[in-house]
Amino acid sequence: MTGDHYFTPEPSAPAQPREVEFHVAGRDYTLASASGVFSATRLDPGTAVLLRKAELPTAATGGHLLDIGSGFGPISCVLADLAPTATVWAVDVNERARALTAANAVRLDAADRIHAVAPDEVPTDVTFTQVWSNPPIHIGKPELHALLRRWLPRLAPDGVGWLVVARHLGGDSLHRWLLDEGFAVTRQASQKGYRVLRVTR
Repeated sequence: MTGDHYFTPEPSAPAQPREVEFHVAGRDYTLASASGVFSATRLDPGTAVLLRKAELPTAATGGHLLDIGSGFGPISCVLADLAPTATVWAVDVNERARALTAANAVRLDAADRIHAVAPDEVPTDVTFTQVWSNPPIHIGKPELHALLRRWLPRLAPDGVGWLVVARHLGGDSLHRWLLDEGFAVTRQASQKGYRVLRVTR
């Protein structure tokens, strides 16, 4: 045991490269992954539900899109692929995850539009048309709340956020907390034990 987690900034375990294949919105994706990042061997089931049940961007979607906790980049890559004029900020504390996301952006010919960065590298004046996340529940509730308080207020006035959380990991309590924080929240879908939440300011 190394003590590494997917939210470890610098994983010490060997990378063990692999590829992950998945299908979203009629398109096939094959992305590079490696050990030491979130859901390294497959598209996470929660992420799959999110990409199936949320309202995905379209070719008409522009502006800045945010992926909180990007992992190896499946959400960021789908967003950039479906919204070719948008800029995607793929934020992760894990440097290996950021490197993989950057490599996958090259695979999609989107390296100029997917910025795989640490949280503090996002310019403070950027607001987001859309915010997407399968948030890192296992960092603990105080840290999770701080994370969402950091990013969700940066939604543009007409922007929308999409979150997926397992019901047994607090999906319904997070819904209530977001309401208490002053956001408008609706449950877009429930599937396979996951809640997909639509969040607006």
